[in-house]
Amino acid sequence: MPHVKGLRCRECGREFPEEPIFYCEYCFGPLEVNYDYESMARAVSREAISRREPTLWRYKELLPADGEGTVDFGVGYTPLIRANNLAKALGMRELYLKNDCVNPTYSFKDRVVSVATTKAIEFGFDTLACASTGNLACSVAAHAAKAGLSSYVFIPADLEFGKIAGAAVYKPVLLAVDGNYDDVNRLCSQLADQYPWAFVNINMRPYYSEGSKTLGFEVAEQLGWRAPDQAVVPVASGSLFTKIWKGLNEMAKVGLIDGVRTRMFVAQAQGSSPIVTAHERHTFNIQPVKPNTIAKSLAIGNPADGYYALRTIKDSEGGAAAVSDEEVIKGINLLAQTEGIYAETAGGVTISCLKRLVERGELDRDAVTVAFITGAGYKTQEAIADSLIKPLHIKPTLRAFQAAIGENVRAD
Repeated sequence: MPHVKGLRCRECGREFPEEPIFYCEYCFGPLEVNYDYESMARAVSREAISRREPTLWRYKELLPADGEGTVDFGVGYTPLIRANNLAKALGMRELYLKNDCVNPTYSFKDRVVSVATTKAIEFGFDTLACASTGNLACSVAAHAAKAGLSSYVFIPADLEFGKIAGAAVYKPVLLAVDGNYDDVNRLCSQLADQYPWAFVNINMRPYYSEGSKTLGFEVAEQLGWRAPDQAVVPVASGSLFTKIWKGLNEMAKVGLIDGVRTRMFVAQAQGSSPIVTAHERHTFNIQPVKPNTIAKSLAIGNPADGYYALRTIKDSEGGAAAVSDEEVIKGINLLAQTEGIYAETAGGVTISCLKRLVERGELDRDAVTVAFITGAGYKTQEAIADSLIKPLHIKPTLRAFQAAIGENVRAD
């Protein structure tokens, strides 16, 4: 592809060929895709994008895989919803929700896996694999099934049942590992050196992570080809956060939008918030933690892109917040009861952090703000079970109904 020049180390700048590798052999820094932005700018236009199918591959010129042989079943171009009810509750003027709950496996992970799977096939792999906190496992298993590939997915043994079922239904080789995500990831890093598999978030990581940029692309297009003023993003490894920022800036670089003045805000759960802690201490040094939170999809104690997330906060003049598990549950309920969106625990983190940032005066109440909702709640039902209303149990008669309502005027 003429606009992909290869890979480049994010630390020392050395360049590498376009291969399934993910770290620099000289300084061990992470690799990222190196683009020819001049050729990209000549190849892409608003008009061409607007005529294409409503999936992430409408931005094929800005992605590192061949747009013709994609593994895709309706991934991306999810709704950007004007959240007037939630905005009123929070005292904001113009709030939008980017709702990635409606992707095929109900999370934003379908974006990164669609790109990684397409690239894995280009490289000749016949097996997909991953280390996952749940949503990625579901997406890898689904994409492997769609593409006719074998799949191995590794998850923490204490994962929510909904996410286990969401992966198992596609019949991968499913391995539940004793330990947290960081333990699972260490095992998979060892396996990636031993087996000829496409580990989407290890040896395929430079390509995989580029799929997250499409959230930035879509938001800008859906806002009328402009970047938002503020963005609040749930953060685990930091990759999604940094790639949304990168996507917005790439759109400006190739002339699709005029410029980017977006302030980027990290949202984390207090039980797994090493990036927020570093930000509050005014340091770029991440201190790993042992995650302890109901927000399991964000439970990464040693974030691979933590340093780059902190750089993004600084470069964008943004900020960060972390909330308790109790606030996570409140955030899930607030989102559901104002906008009708049932999000997983990461969504509860986003909404409660949004609320906290507004209350602290760090977010401009009058600015155009986008909050990213990255996964649906049906896979994490256990988290809110105790906070739900109980059904009114009645006989099938009018008298029974009236008696129940009379005794329970407020059914909510």
